[in-house]
Amino acid sequence: MCTSLTYQTTGGDQFLARTMDFAFELGGRPVVIPRQHHFTSVTTAAGFDAPYSFAGTGRDLNGYILVDGVNEYGVSAAALYFSGQAHYAAEPVDGQINLAPHEVIMWILGNVKSTAELGDRLADLTITESAAPLLNIVVPLHWIISDREGNTYVLEQEADGMHFMKDPVGVMTNSPDFGWHLQNLSNYVELQPEPHAETRQYGDLQINAFGPGTGALGMPGDYTSPSRFIRTVFNREHTEAVATDGEAVNALSHMLNSVEIPKGVKIKADGSADYTQYRSYMSMNEPAFYMQPYNDQTITRVALTEDLMTASAPTEFALATAQQFNQVN
Repeated sequence: MCTSLTYQTTGGDQFLARTMDFAFELGGRPVVIPRQHHFTSVTTAAGFDAPYSFAGTGRDLNGYILVDGVNEYGVSAAALYFSGQAHYAAEPVDGQINLAPHEVIMWILGNVKSTAELGDRLADLTITESAAPLLNIVVPLHWIISDREGNTYVLEQEADGMHFMKDPVGVMTNSPDFGWHLQNLSNYVELQPEPHAETRQYGDLQINAFGPGTGALGMPGDYTSPSRFIRTVFNREHTEAVATDGEAVNALSHMLNSVEIPKGVKIKADGSADYTQYRSYMSMNEPAFYMQPYNDQTITRVALTEDLMTASAPTEFALATAQQFNQVN
């Protein structure tokens, strides 16, 4: 289970951020995929090429698999769980670009320069029921994609086909489907940053509010996907605007604090515990990728430099630690 949102600075710089909430230890680290990298595929023997370079969270499993990232043209994307509703093709289709669900992120980041281009190319894409390495299951996913111009879309494939939908609120979580989440916002029209009435009369008794914050009364505080969606939409809408990229990462970190899942507070039926393994922040204007792990809140930043984009092989980075920064300072 995960939460994602977009954000724009006062200067127009665009960001996509996400939490990665999962029980199984994914072990991802910042990785830069260079231009013209070839990916093997569990769907077809031919695999697929990635003409464009990108940075994101990845792991080498006899070939890198990434779950989020930003490419050299400022397109950013993240894969989130879509259990119970994702539906994929049973077999590859001749003449199509055939991808397993866990391969979609790499293809998008390695092949498109904008969300408009992605929309134009989706007719050539088939997502198949192919299991992911390590997990050994067909991972039920949907995707949020944003570009440097601030265009944000959600991609979902269900039993009735593929849906590529404009995201008017810049937020995505997990199941139910994205359209349901937008409709559910109608249940929370009373939410506002300003207080509601500070006093109310009940018969002869005047009731006084305990203090500021009454505008958010009724905002759900649990860790379900619908509740995280509502909180994130509210915080994104009303968090104070900032000017610089550094301030944007800081603001996004504070917004994601409201949906971060500590270890032990969300136990699944099998006894395992979902928790926020990391947060990532994708800066589309730099472009650069930021990663903030659970065990050490120090943020690691990786910029897409020319040397990294033209390297002969992917480059993996160790996560920075607070101790390293303390030694520097």
